[in-house]
Amino acid sequence: MSDVASEAPALVADALVRRFGKNEAVKGISFTIPRGELYGLVGPDGAGKTTTLRMLAGLVRPTSGTVRVLGMDPFGRGSEKVRDALGLVPQDHSLYGDLSIEENLDFFRSLYGLSAKDYASRRARLLEITRLGPFLARRAAQLSGGMYKKLALSCALLHQPEVLLLDEPTNGVDPVSRRELWELIYEFVRQGMCVVVSTPYMDEAARCHRVALVHAGRILREGAPSALVRDFAGTTAEIDGGDRDALYALVSAMPEVVASSPAGAKLRVVIVAGGQPAVAAKVGELGARLIPSPPDFEDLFLFEIAAATHADARSAA
Repeated sequence: MSDVASEAPALVADALVRRFGKNEAVKGISFTIPRGELYGLVGPDGAGKTTTLRMLAGLVRPTSGTVRVLGMDPFGRGSEKVRDALGLVPQDHSLYGDLSIEENLDFFRSLYGLSAKDYASRRARLLEITRLGPFLARRAAQLSGGMYKKLALSCALLHQPEVLLLDEPTNGVDPVSRRELWELIYEFVRQGMCVVVSTPYMDEAARCHRVALVHAGRILREGAPSALVRDFAGTTAEIDGGDRDALYALVSAMPEVVASSPAGAKLRVVIVAGGQPAVAAKVGELGARLIPSPPDFEDLFLFEIAAATHADARSAA
C-alpha cells in the first residue's frame, strides 16, 4: 500500500448517487470516516443504507459520485487491494447452509489464499472470541440467528481487514447475542479497525462514535449521537392522565406534534419548537397534563424525518 493510501481516511464517500431505473435509492450521500472509528448509518428500511454499503464495498457502481477506501478506488485499477483491505457482512445470508462452521471457515481461507500458519492462528482467535469452537460440526443452516452472524463475522475477518462493513448485523438476533455482537465490534474498533454499521435501531446508534441519519437516500444529520441529541431543536414530553386513545387521536392530528407513541400508561410526544403551549392546552381539555421529558435519539430521528418530509412536500407543491 502506498504512503498516500496509508495516510488516507478509511472511507470517503463523495456525492454518491445510485439509481435503479426510475428509482433514486441514494441521493448525494457524502461522508469521511477516519481509521479506528465506529460509524453508524442509521435509518428505516428503504433509506438507502444497504445500497450505500454495497457501493463502499465495490459491489454496486455509483451512478455518480466517488468512493475511496484507504485512498483507493474500489472500481478502478488495483481494486483487488481494496478487497484485501475490506470485510463485508451482508444483511442477507451469505454463508453456505449445507457446510459446517469448520467447512465455511475453510472455504473462506481458500478464498483469501491464507497460509496454513496464518489461518490456524486467526481461526483459533476468532473461535475463541465468538465461542463457536464447540459447534464446528454444526451446519450453518442449523445455527441460531446470533451464531450465524458470529460465523459470518468470523469469515469476514479471517483476512484481517482494515475496514469492516456490517449491514444490520443484529437483525433477527436475540438480545443476548446482540449484546455479544456489539462487544465483538467494540473489540475490533479498539484494535484500530474502521467499522461501519447500518442499523434501524435507535439504541444502537447511541453506541457509535458518529452517525449519519439516513432517510429517503439522503443524510439528514451527521455527528456524535450525544451532540446531535444535545442540539435537538424540538421538545419532548409525556402526556399523563385522561383517555389515552382519545389523546392519541387528538395529538396525532395536531400540526405541532411530530410523533406520538405509547409509553406505558402515558403517551410520549415530539413537538416542534414553540408548540408546547398549544399541545398542553389541548390535552388539558381532555383532563391530561403535559410533562416535559428529556429527548432521546429516537425522538431526534423522528423529528428530523418529519422536518425532511415537510420540506419535500413544500418543494413538490
